[in-house]
Amino acid sequence: MPKRLILLLLFLLGIGNVAAEAQPATPGTFETKAAQAFMIEASTGTILLAKSEDQPISPASLAKLMTLDVVFNAVGRGEISLDTEYPVSENAWRTGGAPSRASTMFAALKSRVRVGDLIQGVAVQQANDGCIVLAEGMSVSEREFARRMTARAREIGMARATFTNSTGLPDAENPTGGGKVSMRELVTLAQDLQQKHQDLYKYFGQADFTWNKIYQRNKNPLLLLNIGIDGLGLGFADGEGFSIVASVERDGRRLFLALGGLKSDKDRTEETRRVLEWGLSNFKSQRIFAAGEVIGDASVYGGARSTVGLLAKTPVDVYVPADTPDRLSARIVYRWPLTAPVAEGYAAGTLRVFLGARLVRELPLYTKESVAQGTLGRRALDAFMELTESLLFSWLWDKPLPS
Repeated sequence: MPKRLILLLLFLLGIGNVAAEAQPATPGTFETKAAQAFMIEASTGTILLAKSEDQPISPASLAKLMTLDVVFNAVGRGEISLDTEYPVSENAWRTGGAPSRASTMFAALKSRVRVGDLIQGVAVQQANDGCIVLAEGMSVSEREFARRMTARAREIGMARATFTNSTGLPDAENPTGGGKVSMRELVTLAQDLQQKHQDLYKYFGQADFTWNKIYQRNKNPLLLLNIGIDGLGLGFADGEGFSIVASVERDGRRLFLALGGLKSDKDRTEETRRVLEWGLSNFKSQRIFAAGEVIGDASVYGGARSTVGLLAKTPVDVYVPADTPDRLSARIVYRWPLTAPVAEGYAAGTLRVFLGARLVRELPLYTKESVAQGTLGRRALDAFMELTESLLFSWLWDKPLPS
């Protein structure tokens, strides 16, 4: 009896098992004071910490990271250069400059400032005037630039984030500041800044910057902790507390972290250090599938063959607790049916890797080879099977992994 028919009969008899999707959760061995948290290991994409990671909060000054991502992308595409100059309007000077008594690079009214210097002002000093000058220079108005920020967020995988201005300062649309964004999305943003714009990312770790004859140290005190932090930024919103996006690299291992809802600046510094030290000291890398290794099979309807192998294009590594007793398992998810003809390299499904009940990694799977259309009789049989199997929305395959 064909394997597909056996599986269908088991399901109809109530014996088959379609496992429920597990949700990310903070491991029982570690708790954070943050109200929201998300941390991943960069090379594997393994989720190390997740707590209310999709809850939207006001970005506050962390909106400036999105401003810089738009600018970095424009420089990379040749739309502007580091030597492009923009004028300092009265709005930029009054709202974000010296009269504002907030974070500023003290850009002089009606002067012109290079993009390279504006980037340093924002990355090092979280300069509000620098953000507004960039926004007005690149998009005529800050409101139009904010729409560009939100569009750029979608391009890099921030599915729900919105931005209303370049600085994160409170405005009429968002009294707490700058739009809405989640911890998961902030980590996505940090990855884009560090991985795609390494030549400009270095400014986040610059110790100081002088402009208009005024010397200022980097406003990120975490750079002085000597644990490998090299960026990115801090935020605060009334009613929502203190937040941070940080990246650390040590011994060839890079982590990205976003924390929100902390009660004080001191809590933010101490908790960031504690979480990062835990992530750097208590995990090991483990390979579970090699690049190109067939991980499982997907059923094909109307094809010359009834199944096709699924594989990952890169090695599947995970970053797991060094002393965990939890079992690693993997599940393949794909939507019924794959209909012939199927091309080689078709993105057919997703591999989800779990540590116990906790989802730690997710990546796409591709067909190993092409499957041609089958004979008329084969297609007729498969059409009957497809009609019956439409009772299933998707198939999840469970496989224990080596410990």
